[in-house]
Amino acid sequence: MNKTKIAVLVSGGGTNLQALLDSEQSGALHSGEIVLVVSNKPGAYALTRAEKAGVEALTLTRADCGGQEGFEAALQQALEARGVELIILAGFLSILSADFVSRWDRRILNVHPSLIPSFCGKGFYGLKVHEAALQRGVKYTGATVHYVNQIPDGGEILFQQPVPVQPGDTPEVLQRRVMEQAEWILLPRAAELVSAQIQKEKERAL
Repeated sequence: MNKTKIAVLVSGGGTNLQALLDSEQSGALHSGEIVLVVSNKPGAYALTRAEKAGVEALTLTRADCGGQEGFEAALQQALEARGVELIILAGFLSILSADFVSRWDRRILNVHPSLIPSFCGKGFYGLKVHEAALQRGVKYTGATVHYVNQIPDGGEILFQQPVPVQPGDTPEVLQRRVMEQAEWILLPRAAELVSAQIQKEKERAL
C-alpha cells in the first residue's frame, strides 16, 4: 500500500516542518510521505528546508491568485494534482475558509502553541499566544494538535502536552521551550497516527 501523501502549509521559518521532515527521515513517520510544501509567503525559509529535503516547494499568495477564493482554488488544484490526502498546517498564518475546510473533513491537522481552549482562536498566533500566557501568569502552557474545522482552533483535539512556564521567561524563550518540548514531538506523532488511519481506510475500501 502506498504511503499517505501529505502536504505541509507554512508561512515562516518552518521549524515544525523540519520536525516532520526529520521524523520521516528517522522512520518515526512511516505511514505518510511529505510530497508538497506550500507557502503563502514568498521567500519563507520553510521553502528552503523543503528543497534541501528534496520535497517539492510551491509559493501561492492571495495577491497572485486574486484573493482568498482564487488562492484556495489554486491550492486545491495543486493538492489534487499530487494526490494529497492529508494537509498539515505548520505555522500557516492564514485562515482557510469554511468551504475549503469542509472539503477536507478530518484531513487537516494544525498545531497550536497553547493548551486549547486557553489562548486560542482568532488573533492568537505566534508570539501573541506566549505573550498572553505570560500576561495571565499561568504556571503551565503547552501545545495542542487538533483537526481543523470551520472554527479557528475549534476542531477535535488529538494530542496535548503541557510545558512549564519558568520565572523570567520572555515570549521568545517560552516559544522556544514550547516548540522543543511539545510542538516538535506532538506534530510528527499526530501525522503518523492520521496517516496510518487513512491507510487503513484505503485498505478497507479495496
